[in-house]
Amino acid sequence: MNAVMFWRRPLAVLLALIMFATTLTAAASSQAPAGMVSTTEVLAAEQVRVDRDQLKSMLGNDEVKQKLADLGVDPAQIENRINSLTAAELADFNQQLDEAPAAAGVGGAVGIIVFFLLVFIVTDMLCATDIYSFVNCIN
Repeated sequence: MNAVMFWRRPLAVLLALIMFATTLTAAASSQAPAGMVSTTEVLAAEQVRVDRDQLKSMLGNDEVKQKLADLGVDPAQIENRINSLTAAELADFNQQLDEAPAAAGVGGAVGIIVFFLLVFIVTDMLCATDIYSFVNCIN
């Protein structure tokens, strides 16, 4: 019992120094401070992802693939080009698709539905609503 009492204080000091050193190392290695992310930024990022997925699924259609092959487009490059599109280019492309006669209004309706679903998920996470049982409150 005396041995435990004897080593308790030096061990506590050593552990405190190790914790202090790792905290300093972690703080020095972080390049950008963590901050709040606005709902607008989250929704914009999610909209870009949804737009990309929608475009990929449309281009995954066999008829579309055949038409692109007839035009000489390499199927392996299609996904790389879609992934390299910026948010503005995707929005412009989706606007052009909405204005086309075959897809009039479809992209806008899907976008609005996705937007509202995301808003409800975010409000559930913030404990403002309780719509989805699978979303846990972050508070």
